Amino acid sequence: MAPDRARVPKDCAGTSRADPSPVDATQLAAALYRQMMRSRTFEVAVADLWTQGLVSGEMHLGTGEEAVAVGVVTHLRDGDGLALTHRCSPALAARGVSLVAMLREMLGKEDGLCGGRGGHMHLASREHLVAASGIVGASLPMAAGFALAARRLRPGAVGVAFTGEGAMNQGQALETLNLAAAWSLPLVVVCVDNGWAITTRSESVTGGDLAGRARAFGWEAVSLDGTDVVATYHAADAAIRRARRGLGPSLLLARCPRLDGHFLGDPLVRQARHPFGAETLGTLRSVMSAVRAPDGGGALARARSVAKIGSVIGRASFAAQRGSAGDPVVLAGHGLGHDERAAIDQEVEREVRTAVEQALGTAPGGESGDA
Repeated sequence: MAPDRARVPKDCAGTSRADPSPVDATQLAAALYRQMMRSRTFEVAVADLWTQGLVSGEMHLGTGEEAVAVGVVTHLRDGDGLALTHRCSPALAARGVSLVAMLREMLGKEDGLCGGRGGHMHLASREHLVAASGIVGASLPMAAGFALAARRLRPGAVGVAFTGEGAMNQGQALETLNLAAAWSLPLVVVCVDNGWAITTRSESVTGGDLAGRARAFGWEAVSLDGTDVVATYHAADAAIRRARRGLGPSLLLARCPRLDGHFLGDPLVRQARHPFGAETLGTLRSVMSAVRAPDGGGALARARSVAKIGSVIGRASFAAQRGSAGDPVVLAGHGLGHDERAAIDQEVEREVRTAVEQALGTAPGGESGDA
């Protein structure tokens, strides 16, 4: 249960206040919900631009990760380094990075956040000391570098990495677990566990428990419900305070849903949600054709393969969707009154709509700029 009073920046926008004022639990819930809704509305707008063909390439949304991003990033100050994955928009929005600059970057414009060359997977802001990478597992050594620089140049600052549970099996991730413990770095790794490594169930390729693995290296490790933003907020507070005091690295293992699949248009999600559609039936025919092929494994092996395919599709079909009971944004809104929630939603909608108009140059005056 959350304490009656908590500490949170005034607007919970990740703007790095070093000594935030105390607020009560109701204020905290409203501030966290606002940032989560802001992130969700922004990503839905990005999805719309992608659907219109204005943003090219694969689009990996962080929908479902809002509670983790906001609950952690809220605690960061000026001088803290943040290393992100290809699902970086929720954390960047919470950190206070310009929505317009991110949109202009995704649109490939020269005045985008990275000159129009990074796209949505490689966003970076020198001002906010934050960078994202599409390389699986790269955020851990990058954040370890932030943590080492913080200890040498900015005592009391920390490095924070966001990563996925599949990436924790990468060699560079394991090397970071070792070195950060050996050097007692002020590092916090946030492992967002959505249960999927693209289309593979993570449990089938990961040995042991990730929290136990981190503890074996000498890390503090906590498992938590990544759909509960208040619980995440308090767990992150403890881990980041510990790092600031020089007590070594911590891992937060946060389980949360992947609402839109590995990328927008993910065929696994599309077929799982439309089991009787033409695409799904076509896939089923291909599988059954392979089962009847004269060459290959025996009957038992084929049966096991079909069962595994069915299990994967079944898990995907029952996964949470936007607006469902398991959606973290929906859950965060339950603690607010209807009028308060509606007012926040309207305010956020206006902000994001204005940012999109400015990014597209369709705002009054036709100029792009910051929201």
